[in-house]
Amino acid sequence: MTSITKNLPFFIREPAVAIIGQKCYTTLIENLELGDVDCLKYAISKGLGIGIVAGGAVMKVPQLLLITRARSARGLNLTSYILETLAYAINLAYSARNAFPFSTYGENLFLTIQNVAITYLILQYPTPTLTSATTARNPHAHLLPFTAATLLVGLVLLFSPAKMLAILQVSTLPIALFSKLPQIAQNQKARSTGQLSAVAVGAQTLGCLARLFTTATEVDDILVAGSFVLALLLNLVVAAQMVLFWGQGVGSEKARVAEKPFLTTPTPIREKVEIQVPQPLSPRTTSPAPQSGTRRWARKID
Repeated sequence: MTSITKNLPFFIREPAVAIIGQKCYTTLIENLELGDVDCLKYAISKGLGIGIVAGGAVMKVPQLLLITRARSARGLNLTSYILETLAYAINLAYSARNAFPFSTYGENLFLTIQNVAITYLILQYPTPTLTSATTARNPHAHLLPFTAATLLVGLVLLFSPAKMLAILQVSTLPIALFSKLPQIAQNQKARSTGQLSAVAVGAQTLGCLARLFTTATEVDDILVAGSFVLALLLNLVVAAQMVLFWGQGVGSEKARVAEKPFLTTPTPIREKVEIQVPQPLSPRTTSPAPQSGTRRWARKID
């Protein structure tokens, strides 16, 4: 068997060496020594990391499709998504600045981009609490300020010094907490999760669980690990709410739409006008009736 594993083609060998390193490649693949715990954990961590990055590239796509198809962001909290996007961006900048392996944080790049799109869609299809006269007249009124704010945050994170990024990374713990609390409170109040995607929530929960393993194996950074622990707990709460409130709120939303009165132009009430047409006199009544007591004369014609 080792005669095969030691002579694998280059298009298999070179990517594998680039991922797990020459030492672990020789131990695990060429020599098939699966008892090397360190190399085995490292290989599993790399595999999970690559899978998470690949999954992160499409993790929020179901949520985007739900919003665009329904043309509604009902159930999605704007504050939660703004804070969650900020936490993703900070973690991305901190990990890149510290030269962590891309497989340990790469999904944050894709999640940040997707969350920016979802946040804009929440503004594009506002809930009744966000609806205003300006939004009704121009649905793209938020595009310019939203784009400017996004670029400003990106530039600040890009050019911040390492010490500032470390402080910001610590701040991701309360940011993550406050990013989920409004969503959790809104779900509990409405007894519904609205257009929240079960696929996205489930993927986030599993991703946080896997990230704890990859962080402990490859990075060993307490700040990054702490943020994933808190995110895992909060995602578990949201996932539990999705199970509890599954299918609720949809019927009531349709009922509210059905009960909405239609604006119709009132039909003017026409008054009934009666036209009396004088009846013609009967031929028998054309001549006056003979007076009583008068004598009729008749002429006899021979």
